[in-house]
Amino acid sequence: MGSIDEEVSLLEAEESLIQEELKLYAEDGSIDIYGNPPLKQKIGNWKACPFIFANECCERLAYYGIAKNLITYFTNELHETNVAAARHVMTWQGTCYITPLIGALIADAYWGRYWTIACFSAIYFAGMIALTLSASVPGLKPAKCIGSLCPPATTVQSTVLFSGLYLIALGTGGIKPCVSSFGADQFDKTDPSERVRKASFFNWFYFTINVGAFVSSTVLVWIQENCGWELGFLIPTVFMGLATISFFFGTPLYRFQKPKGSPITRVCQVLVAAYRNLNLKFSEEYHTHLFETWDMSSSNTGDCKIEHTDGYKFLDKAAIISEGEAKSDPWKLCTVTQVEEVKIMLRLFPIWASGIIFSVLHSQIYTLFVQQGRSMRRTIGSFEIPPATLGMFDTASVLISVPIYDRIIVPCVRRFTGLAKGFTELQRMGIGLFVSVLSLTFAAIVETVRLQLARDLDLVESGDTVPLTIFWQIPQYFLMGTAGVFFFVGRIEFFYEQSPDSMRSLCSAWALLTTTLGNYLSSMIITVVAYLSGKDCWIPSDNINNGHLDYFFWLLVCLGFFNIPVFVFFSVKYTHKKV
Repeated sequence: MGSIDEEVSLLEAEESLIQEELKLYAEDGSIDIYGNPPLKQKIGNWKACPFIFANECCERLAYYGIAKNLITYFTNELHETNVAAARHVMTWQGTCYITPLIGALIADAYWGRYWTIACFSAIYFAGMIALTLSASVPGLKPAKCIGSLCPPATTVQSTVLFSGLYLIALGTGGIKPCVSSFGADQFDKTDPSERVRKASFFNWFYFTINVGAFVSSTVLVWIQENCGWELGFLIPTVFMGLATISFFFGTPLYRFQKPKGSPITRVCQVLVAAYRNLNLKFSEEYHTHLFETWDMSSSNTGDCKIEHTDGYKFLDKAAIISEGEAKSDPWKLCTVTQVEEVKIMLRLFPIWASGIIFSVLHSQIYTLFVQQGRSMRRTIGSFEIPPATLGMFDTASVLISVPIYDRIIVPCVRRFTGLAKGFTELQRMGIGLFVSVLSLTFAAIVETVRLQLARDLDLVESGDTVPLTIFWQIPQYFLMGTAGVFFFVGRIEFFYEQSPDSMRSLCSAWALLTTTLGNYLSSMIITVVAYLSGKDCWIPSDNINNGHLDYFFWLLVCLGFFNIPVFVFFSVKYTHKKV
């Protein structure tokens, strides 16, 4: 018996050693550059993040180096009206947030996040070069104004400029939906300690975005308005090159997730199968048995188990248990996992839609906030402050708020909520919505005061600068930055955590789509308001002293306040969680 006991003990000891050895490797299905399970102590985790942070910081510096002051380039260099310039900027920014759907589909279905980021970075860099040439080569930009005569851009000049801008929009489409997800992939979701670090990663990821944005709002904006647009666009181009180089340097330290097939195809299969099987009858007992006995091993997604839910039962008719049957005709019979993935997308929709109005409010910092500042006193001694520079307070509030939130607020709130991350993602997003409304409220008050001064000092017709210091805009920028810390970071984490593993890039892109729709909606609102306000236009083409920009800001405040209870209602109803 003693020998048998010894053998059992040896077997148990050997099994224990094997288990301990396995814990040294990531268990979430990720691999290293050589295709092997990554060793936690050497691959991924915080070790890989500096390269991802550096890439995101440089890329965002390049993007915001264009976006922050692009409306000024359109009005001053291309001689566009305020309405036309705002419409061009918002349409371009909107496109920058719709192209991520393309990048996400390619990443999830074919290339994976790493190669998608790499290839689209090259497209981005080509767009930056084209934009720099359009501002540098004399024949590619309009001539200077002669008195009140300002020649518009020719067809060739506009083609080169917009080709550069929309190549950038395409390039960012492969980067934005993948970088945050690729960074989060560096943390093993099966390891409790790494899950906590992942929550912190999203905070610091947003922090690095705003480091780049801060440099753009200060140094680059000043260079563009004082040293020329040639140098002002060349510097972001150089930083985009550095962003690409930085990303490749970290390759040996990355953890990679394999692409798992087209998520759009999977969703379409469920919808088509549910429609084709709509008239099928089955008992409640069969329905219960079907979803109690299904085995995730029949799914080819590699996901962790998704909790079955009772909502949207019409989709359940698309589900079967056997993967073999699904392969015979996936457009008629699908796996249960596919059905649950579609249900997740449907439950996410109201939360997603609530972000559109937030994006409408947030887009004003790049357009009408800048035009508002241009009509205020901007001098300190002999130094004239470029109005887009006030955007630095948007990013400064992020740089201040993220460390305070991550190191002070979260530990304090954790004591009351019992949550490791302090607030839930939905609570965090709700706080961001409320603070964004406060920002527009302050902007409306400042504009009301500014217009009253213009009337009192008889500056309405002349359009001269109102003697109200531009620093009164600081609170509205600062509040909008704080709103972003809550809403944007909460949204990134929420969609990453709640989305199926096989759809993470797609869901990240889908979340970004609210920014697109917000910019397009903002552009449409401006166009409609300009049309309906007629002769007494709220947003005049050139002289905003003769308009009512304050009315427009109050309109946005009303939209924001209406959006908050809608978001709260659907947040309370949202119950899905992954298990």
